[in-house]
Amino acid sequence: MLITHDTRCALDIVVDLVNTAPEDDTADGLASVADLDTFVHKHDISEVGSLSELDLAAVRKIRGRFCGIFAAPDARASAVLINELVAAAGTTPRLTDHDGYDWHVHYFAPGASVADHLAADCGMALAFFVVAGEQDRLRRCEAPDCRHAFVDLSRNRSRRYCDSRTCGNRLHVAAYRARRKEAAG
Repeated sequence: MLITHDTRCALDIVVDLVNTAPEDDTADGLASVADLDTFVHKHDISEVGSLSELDLAAVRKIRGRFCGIFAAPDARASAVLINELVAAAGTTPRLTDHDGYDWHVHYFAPGASVADHLAADCGMALAFFVVAGEQDRLRRCEAPDCRHAFVDLSRNRSRRYCDSRTCGNRLHVAAYRARRKEAAG
């Protein structure tokens, strides 16, 4: 599957956005407008003006919808959620070449809110995966204490952990120690 630079950036953004959602014992990664501002700057999200509490609430709402897409059981369920998300954002595709980037497509309307911007661009990136029959690449980490979202871009679709150096390695070490303990009797 060919993934353009813009689609890859949007996938990184949506994964990081989903992973800001509070879990059982983790705090909300978007607890304040300052957190949202940091998120926007970290991802170099273009055409975003001053942020407010309304923006924060709207981004949290679409974050919940993106979480639903990562939890969707199949492509049809994902498609319904993506269609609703993208339609509500008022998607307006347009070609642009800004900030030193070559021609690419923005799916959000000029002057759109940050929430509509994220819904449109990230929603379209996820839509490309559904269209390509790759919805099953939108995953959650299999480590029992993690559950972070990630997109499996491995050739053989075998990635199980959000980060093999942390979650994957931790589980492999635990399994190794359990085998050694069992062998020792």
